Amino acid sequence: MKRGIAISSIDDPRIANYRDVKDRELAVMSNDLFMVESEQLVRRLLASSFEVESVLVTEKRAAEIAALVPANVPVFIAAAEVVNQIIGFKFHSGMMAIARRGTSPTLEEVIADKQRALIVVCPEIANTENLGSMIRIAAAFGADAMLIGERSCDPFFRQSVRVSMGAVFKLPIVRSTNIIADLRSLHERGVELVATVLDESAEALGDVKPPPRVAVLFGNEAQGLSPDHIALCGRRVTIPMKLGTDSLNVAVAAGVFLYHFSR
Repeated sequence: MKRGIAISSIDDPRIANYRDVKDRELAVMSNDLFMVESEQLVRRLLASSFEVESVLVTEKRAAEIAALVPANVPVFIAAAEVVNQIIGFKFHSGMMAIARRGTSPTLEEVIADKQRALIVVCPEIANTENLGSMIRIAAAFGADAMLIGERSCDPFFRQSVRVSMGAVFKLPIVRSTNIIADLRSLHERGVELVATVLDESAEALGDVKPPPRVAVLFGNEAQGLSPDHIALCGRRVTIPMKLGTDSLNVAVAAGVFLYHFSR
């Protein structure tokens, strides 16, 4: 007998968390749940340590994923047109899942007694896709953790998870409730704080020798780092640019900075 729970109505209460995804995402987040879309990301989620609540899959894709899902996790199966009605938009990948984000690690846990540490700090990143890209970049360059400020967007928003390509399942993410206090704590633990800035008077990135324990701060897309955040940093570092270029997208800049500081 084929495993799965057949869903024929968009009003079925068992798939309430999938209903009208675009309109309900904030409500889902407030319930400590997050959503994953696409076969590749669902597979990566299932291979991670995150607790999966349920999987929603179209009839054509059911057989290939059902065998990977733990026996205690519901697998909801519906026709493609029903899935489109449930989530509120035309869905091409044929697979979604909802998982529980769990407890955020602490700074103490991610740093411990490491002789070398690279922490990515995002006090106020506003765009979910930028944050997802930065998570992917941080993971690619071997960052030990990402510290997210209380005014930054949620790394577990659907768009952020998608753009991270599942790196959010692997990179330890510390959600701060007081970013200033956490930055001071990092400094007290011997972690050098580096502010990334658009300022020709700052140190050029190529002239900076990467310290063994470093936290690299990236500012808001529109305003950059606040004066309060910069004041806590022992160094201000910039990427020299040519041809009148005045800035880079924050995720692109993160790739340049993190490649340098990961060496």
